[in-house]
Amino acid sequence: MTGLIEVKLTELNQLFNSMDPSPFHERDLDHDAEEFIVSWAQEHPRQHELKLVVHLAQHPPDVADARQLIASSITHYFQYRADMTLRDFKRLMREGRASLLIGLLFLGACQLTATLLAPTSNWQSIIREGLTIMGWVAMWKPLEIYLYRWWPLLSLRKLYQRLSHMPVELHCSAST
Repeated sequence: MTGLIEVKLTELNQLFNSMDPSPFHERDLDHDAEEFIVSWAQEHPRQHELKLVVHLAQHPPDVADARQLIASSITHYFQYRADMTLRDFKRLMREGRASLLIGLLFLGACQLTATLLAPTSNWQSIIREGLTIMGWVAMWKPLEIYLYRWWPLLSLRKLYQRLSHMPVELHCSAST
């Protein structure tokens, strides 16, 4: 089964970011166009293949070139986004390793200090419990990274990869 994504534009340039000076096939997609395509792709089940149909109101001078341009631009852009998301994932894992090391060292120092404090008074008991809590709070960030923050990045990367491989069709409704 195929998940169809349809985009209706007046002219071809609406698909691209007008501030990007790169050649068309290397240009960024317009933010609204990207958001529209991604949101529609997220609505389709993962097991469905995706297909993009671009409807243009104004007929481009060379339809074959426009089809090739759109297909290569979409492929290039979403592959780039998949690569950037992988880079973000790797950066997050490095941050997680550093946070885990710092958190474990701090937890160990807190536990060692808490162990050295014999609970002879209420204040020492409160300080001991406080050190234990502080040590475990220091583990919050690495646990958040390794339990929750990594998988949405990989899920988004898979979506971008699906988008980079989808077939693209161009339909022109008017002629010049």
